[in-house]
Amino acid sequence: MLRNYNIILADSQFLIRFALRELVEKMDQFTVIGEVKNEKELSDILMEKTPDIIVIDYHQPGFFNMETIKFLRQKHSDIDILVISSDDQKENIYEVIHSGVFRFLTKKCEAQEIKEAFNAIIKGEKFFCASVFNYIFEKSFSQNTLSNPNPLSARELEIVQLIAKGLVAKEISKKLNLSTHTVYTHRKNIMEKLKLRRPSELVLYAVNNGLII
Repeated sequence: MLRNYNIILADSQFLIRFALRELVEKMDQFTVIGEVKNEKELSDILMEKTPDIIVIDYHQPGFFNMETIKFLRQKHSDIDILVISSDDQKENIYEVIHSGVFRFLTKKCEAQEIKEAFNAIIKGEKFFCASVFNYIFEKSFSQNTLSNPNPLSARELEIVQLIAKGLVAKEISKKLNLSTHTVYTHRKNIMEKLKLRRPSELVLYAVNNGLII
């Protein structure tokens, strides 16, 4: 029998909570057991219910903020956090991830990407949307010398991550809605930019540069 995951939606905007509830209720193994619109309501409901997952946008002054995330990590570390936020400030995103949140989407994401994030929780995997992943990659490069800037585009970064996860060209093309030929072309360009010779070196490169966190 499949395990069921209980979810609390934490967002100040009713329409966002409504849309997320509609999406979650169409997925197997997930049940919304509560909705809250500010930090006090979140604190109160956690005294009564124990969710498996909290979906939250911390970037809502007067309702939720960075301290909310830190509170959850300190007091409820057993609860998985999925951030779906409008925040696009790199330093904020770095701080959230550094606090121990490893599933982060923006509100520009499509429904499929949100579903994939929930499925990553089931598998115990980390999940970042393309824009957040790009920030992480950029951060990893900033820790290297300035003479070694990130040579890859956002699309190439996505492909590197998927290759490193073990996906083949056909699977990548389906996931990114590209032709298989385009995927092969991207892979060839990536290998040339990074001066790599074998796919195994690409996986090692991804690991060494923080592409698989």
